Amino acid sequence: MNGPEIDVEFAPELRLFVPRARPTGTARAATDGVSTLGHLVESLGVPLTEVGDLLVDGRRVPPGHVPAGGESVRVRAVERPQQVPGAPLRFLLDVHLGTLARRLRLLGVDTAYESTDLGDPALAALSAAEKRVMLSRDRGLLRRRELWAGGYVYDTRPEEQLREVLDRFRPRLRPWTRCTACNGLLEEASKEDVADQLKGGTQRSYDVFARCRACGRAYWKGAHHEQLEAIVERALTEFAPER
Repeated sequence: MNGPEIDVEFAPELRLFVPRARPTGTARAATDGVSTLGHLVESLGVPLTEVGDLLVDGRRVPPGHVPAGGESVRVRAVERPQQVPGAPLRFLLDVHLGTLARRLRLLGVDTAYESTDLGDPALAALSAAEKRVMLSRDRGLLRRRELWAGGYVYDTRPEEQLREVLDRFRPRLRPWTRCTACNGLLEEASKEDVADQLKGGTQRSYDVFARCRACGRAYWKGAHHEQLEAIVERALTEFAPER
């Protein structure tokens, strides 16, 4: 049987997850003397991947705290840039974030991605096994306990999604070092090395090539290079101030 109700105030960044919250960002929830504060926050719609400090009557408490009637609860958003334990920082993206995956790889960020839907249990297990930060817009996936770490992607536009991830996690950027198709590392290659992948015009017009060590795909500064270079330059200008 449910016990007394308490008010839970959410930071502005988290209110999109709590449609039942008042305009002030406060939602009421019943306590039962057993469920943890982390469970209560998730039951209201907020994945713990998005939660920073939990404050009860002004003091910081862990997600395992069991709330009681009369307590005042505030839920802060995760701090940015977010510190993720372990190194190097690596990501795993679900099937709906293919463009974001390719852009992260373009910037040299280790990004695993499958074009087929592996399902939530398999993705969560892979995140744990390879210690990758799971990025998704699926709140249910981000609530899975097996995840090593995770982050909700708030925007639907690839340009803004990339800015979100770079701003939140600040991964090291090493542009032009990874295959955008398979995430493998690139190496220099001669024209002869990749001749079987070149059409006549490309073979005549270009002399500098790279090749993926994993899948063998060839790369050169083709028709879309200016567009890709603009993506790289924007990212480096905003998120690599040490340049």
